Amino acid sequence: MSEQIISMQGICKSYQMGGETLNVLKSVDFSVNKGEFTAILGPSGSGKSTLMNIIGCMDSFDSGTYLLNGIPIHEAKERDLVKIRNEQIGFIFQNYHLIPTYTVMQNIIMPLLMRGEDRKTAEKECQEVVEMLGLAERLQHKPSELSGGQRQRVAIARALCSKPSLLLADEPTGALDQNSGAEVLRLFTKLHEMGNTIVMITHDLNVAKWAERTVRIVDGEVFEDAG
Repeated sequence: MSEQIISMQGICKSYQMGGETLNVLKSVDFSVNKGEFTAILGPSGSGKSTLMNIIGCMDSFDSGTYLLNGIPIHEAKERDLVKIRNEQIGFIFQNYHLIPTYTVMQNIIMPLLMRGEDRKTAEKECQEVVEMLGLAERLQHKPSELSGGQRQRVAIARALCSKPSLLLADEPTGALDQNSGAEVLRLFTKLHEMGNTIVMITHDLNVAKWAERTVRIVDGEVFEDAG
């Protein structure tokens, strides 16, 4: 039996808008096995961003259970969630979230420094990832000196260096041109083949097709694509 990284059951989330209750997620059941590459596909307003924030332990939910790598997120305190986000999840955002005044290497090792590792150890740990992603010649550059595709590779390197159990990518090609987007998606395919577990949020069917499995979210409900 496959090991589950994500196991969600009956996840509900609502917001108060004026005097009305907006039900964003409606009893969502969702699971991801170790080593899977899963796309969550949905239009704007479907609830996919809310689901992503809950998967990433960045938002709470009203009811249901969520196990991440066997850890009961529904019982975790905020202090625990900070540790889980830093150690279990590698975040890859549409707009990279790089610190503009930091070099490429400083951006990449930041999560390790936040964990208390010394700089030399962190740099050594990241060396293999940096070389695999073709960033070795760019380590002293600032983000403003890189192309969009290179910036996203830096963001991916930063996520990978923490050795997370889950890579969570939010519209990772949304800010890129077609060629750079395809390059990033090929990289995700390679990372998947190396055994990484990836959940990718997207509104674009052509992007979702790169994943081995697609889950659709429509009006706060999740549906598995056949095949």
